[in-house]
Amino acid sequence: MKKALLFLAGAVLCVAAATGCATLFGKQSHQVEMASTPSGAEVFVDGERMGTTPLQLSLKANKSYNVEFRVPGKKPIMRIINNRVAVKWVVLDVLGGVLPVAIDAITGNWYEFDQNKINVEFSMEEPAQ
Repeated sequence: MKKALLFLAGAVLCVAAATGCATLFGKQSHQVEMASTPSGAEVFVDGERMGTTPLQLSLKANKSYNVEFRVPGKKPIMRIINNRVAVKWVVLDVLGGVLPVAIDAITGNWYEFDQNKINVEFSMEEPAQ
């Protein structure tokens, strides 16, 4: 019985050591809320129509995104959602050694967005050009 428990504990430690903290405990996709005044603006992410505001999207955090809001008769509004390495995952990975750092860097699981809500306001006076 002791040997089985030791083997199981060793196996768990090996798996934990071979995986980065962000890969174990983080998430690959993050929720981003999109809103506009007036509501009903079309939302395009990297050129692909995603729906109309208000909208909640699940986006992979391993890249940045260009977001465009469109309302008929108004000039489109552009926003950028930038990704960045979350310091908390780097610190935990470094404490775990080189392998967790490499795994989280390769998988991209240690990224987060610089914002999780975008709210744009279309001017009532400004027509599209």
